[in-house]
Amino acid sequence: MELVKRHLNLVYSAALRQVNGDGHLAKDVAQSVFTDLARKARSLSRRENLSGWLYTSTHFAAAKLIRGENRRRDRETQFMRETVNETAPDGDWEKVRSALDEAMHELRQSDREAILLRYFENRPFAEMGAAFGLNENAARMRVERALEKLRGIFARRGIVTAGSLATVISANAVQLAPPNLAAMLTTTSLAAAETGAFTFAKTMIATKLKLAFSAIAVAGATAAFVHQQQAQNKLRAQNDSLQQQVAQLQIDNENASNSLAEMGGAQKLSADQFNELLGLRGEVGRLRQQAQQLPKLWNENQQLLEAVTQLQASNRRAASDDPLAKFTANQTQVVKVMKEAGLAERIFAGDNSNQYAGSFDQMTNELGDLYTNPILNDIEFVNVGIASPAQDVSMIMFRERTPRQSPNGAWYRAYGLVDGSVQIVSSPIANFNEYERYDSASRAIFFSPPNQNP
Repeated sequence: MELVKRHLNLVYSAALRQVNGDGHLAKDVAQSVFTDLARKARSLSRRENLSGWLYTSTHFAAAKLIRGENRRRDRETQFMRETVNETAPDGDWEKVRSALDEAMHELRQSDREAILLRYFENRPFAEMGAAFGLNENAARMRVERALEKLRGIFARRGIVTAGSLATVISANAVQLAPPNLAAMLTTTSLAAAETGAFTFAKTMIATKLKLAFSAIAVAGATAAFVHQQQAQNKLRAQNDSLQQQVAQLQIDNENASNSLAEMGGAQKLSADQFNELLGLRGEVGRLRQQAQQLPKLWNENQQLLEAVTQLQASNRRAASDDPLAKFTANQTQVVKVMKEAGLAERIFAGDNSNQYAGSFDQMTNELGDLYTNPILNDIEFVNVGIASPAQDVSMIMFRERTPRQSPNGAWYRAYGLVDGSVQIVSSPIANFNEYERYDSASRAIFFSPPNQNP
């Protein structure tokens, strides 16, 4: 389910373009791709990134489906054909849309995956570098080279965009899939998969969910989940050991029986020998019983682990679906970035005769990796050119460019002050002039950013 949700928009959008905007055919292509993913899960498990594989599979699945549709339509009469209703996009995207996927598949796999991660999935260069085993600058160069190759392919086709090709692709290539499509694809794909592991997990959850939850609370199933591989290896080792013991006891038992036969009953066993023989037979029976129980114990362990997985996934989905939680998490990130930017600003002032920087581009060395954080685009400078940090520690240094409205209806705006603190100010309306001008006597005069009215 997590894999489907993560890559659904990419697959659905690529399919939608290649089937000429037919939403129903795009759904069929997406279902085929994720079904194939479920069938090949074992062979694909070593891949660190599935985007390239899914994109290529979508291309082939869409081409196969279109060929089938064309054959079907050829058999129909001219008057029974149905035209797919679609809204033609305007401008550069209209030029690029129809040729995008074929052009992408003329690139090498490494170049194609670089463009997919950057402009289809909007991944930052740092994350791309980690995926490719490169540093951030090397990842940036790979993307630029791949984009230049793609631009050349479009040029050979006579397609030239007025704006930036990267902007056109990033803004239009991935569209939101229809609601509930992820749930539908997950259900159908897992049902079609031949591995049986997914079907087993689904059945287990439906029949023994209460038992799994109880076991989690009492027996600490989370620890079992973390050490799943170790538990499996231990069970295998125990099973092999028991089977060896059973085989050895059977050999000992046969040897004892043969000895009795050779004696022809002329000599009877002593009481100790007879008790030892009974003990050996009892041990054989006990070991056989334990060996028979091993598959049951193995299945129960697997069921418990699957229940933990489903519970954790459910908790993650519940947290991601809460609008207030999303808003709060975003606000926390803004405060964190603003504090780090304030520290970088004060370091800059200390190295430049107590003169603050007027833009983030002036202090790239002080910002370090923070310079590439997209949250900086939402933060603007105020009071540019303050002579000394000690003049007014409560003066505003940064603020969010635009206020944000919480799901509860209130408006919020974050402010970074000269002393390095960050304040979150709330208002029933999206107007914070009162706070910015008259919040404190020391900030009675508010210095506006350059080229802006106070």
